[in-house]
Amino acid sequence: MTAHDYLSSLFSLEGRVALVTGGSSGIGKAIATALARAGAQVVIVARDKHRLTETARDLRAEGCRVRWLSADLADRNEVADVADETPDVFGQAPDILVNCAGVNLRPPVAALPEVWDTTMAVNLVAPFLLGQSFGPEMAERGYGRIIHITSQQAHRAFANSGAYGVSKGALESLARSQAEAWSPYGVTCNTLVPGFVPTPLNARMSADPDMVAALAARTLIGRNGQADDFAGAAVFLASPAAAYITGQSLFVDGGFSVH
Repeated sequence: MTAHDYLSSLFSLEGRVALVTGGSSGIGKAIATALARAGAQVVIVARDKHRLTETARDLRAEGCRVRWLSADLADRNEVADVADETPDVFGQAPDILVNCAGVNLRPPVAALPEVWDTTMAVNLVAPFLLGQSFGPEMAERGYGRIIHITSQQAHRAFANSGAYGVSKGALESLARSQAEAWSPYGVTCNTLVPGFVPTPLNARMSADPDMVAALAARTLIGRNGQADDFAGAAVFLASPAAAYITGQSLFVDGGFSVH
């Protein structure tokens, strides 16, 4: 067996279908790109049709198989539409579900009621509903990968964690519950935990150079994250190589969480 054949047996996603929410920008786009380059057929979901179109066009130009669905994941009816339509895009239900779409609303605690429902709907309820739609079928087929993107604020409070931190902490608990239910049948459920990554999701923090510098200084590597830092971790967790890893939170943060 050649090295190429061995690595392909571990990490290739040929023949797999992936659904990536938030796949038109930031970390979600980087993960969708990585999964597609690893051989998966990828459906990306977001609200902005213009961004979706651009992302799909760029990836197709590289030979990737990518389609898109536009949806507001704060709306349960639109989440249901995504669940109904995804299997028709490439002719099969997804083997890989990546929940990356999120809202990052951080008002003071006194104002949390204004953003609580929207935050929970996008960051927690939509991943739950999509898992309920696809997890049991993955289990029936004997193969599935569910990956949630969470946050440092699932583990520690800073920068008005508020509803956002609560939603991400709950999402990590959801991964463990899903792992308990479906991992005996070949479905792994894990989370990726970013450090600070300048993306459209945290534009407000990214606009403060002192904050950006302070966050970089807290890492062990000496820089803040980039969206492409998640490519390898996502392909790994989505691949056959990660068959015995489930219910875990993998920190992709340059050592931020241990410094």
